[in-house]
Amino acid sequence: MIDTIAFNRIADLLRDRGEPTRYQSGRLRTRGLCHDGDAPDTVAISRIDNGIALFCHKCQGNTDFLAAIGWTEADLFDEPLERTRDRPADDTWIPCQRHGHKRVAQYIYRDENGGVVHGVTRCDHKDFAQWRPDPAAKSGRRWSLNDERGNRLVRLVPYRLPELLAAKEADRVIFIAEGEKDVHALVDHGLAATCNAGGATKWTAEHAKFLEGADVTIVADRDEKGREHALAVVDSLRGLAHSVYVVQAKTGKDAADHFAAGHKDHEFIQVWAPVPYPGDPAVDA
Repeated sequence: MIDTIAFNRIADLLRDRGEPTRYQSGRLRTRGLCHDGDAPDTVAISRIDNGIALFCHKCQGNTDFLAAIGWTEADLFDEPLERTRDRPADDTWIPCQRHGHKRVAQYIYRDENGGVVHGVTRCDHKDFAQWRPDPAAKSGRRWSLNDERGNRLVRLVPYRLPELLAAKEADRVIFIAEGEKDVHALVDHGLAATCNAGGATKWTAEHAKFLEGADVTIVADRDEKGREHALAVVDSLRGLAHSVYVVQAKTGKDAADHFAAGHKDHEFIQVWAPVPYPGDPAVDA
């Protein structure tokens, strides 16, 4: 499924406002804020190729609902939002285009205040190209996070950091996945989730520091790299997080496979809990 920025934004907005939502038949449903409705399923929100479709069955449209949440029609689409806020006007070229591939997802890493730190572009052959904003470049971005000497030029921040901090403030469990696609699978099912850019082995203490005092569940990929990554994340959170559990998909390799198979979040298979985990040298000594 193509990542839909607008869908995640509206789900987060409704959650932060305390509005009741539920998933039914692939749609997010909520009450009709546009007419002070108390029925939970009046408004249906569906993913489309470049954003979301929103329909209030009582109003027979979306104009009044959008006004009630402070949105316009443009906010229903991923591309206009991303182009306006995060991308330069000239953004037709991406690295994988050299080989005949195309972009299928764009992941924006933001700081505590919502500012763009860097981005990750996913191509249809599962290549991930990282970039940083650079006003001096013609396109407004550079396809590297380092300078010519290999020195990193951007901060290391977890994915969806503003949402992570809000979830932590609300005492919600924060899930850590291995990649952005899995994060969105978790978020689409009402969970607070994050990851680091670059996949397995790239999690650091800089990412971990944002989870101080949090209750954390790590969703480990079902392979050796996934285990190694989960162990590294656990180690970084020891003595920092309030609690740490490690789970795996009931079916398939990762969180996206788990939900695609029709499982719920409570059906993840628990692997280790809590820290210190079984097998930890500190425990076995």
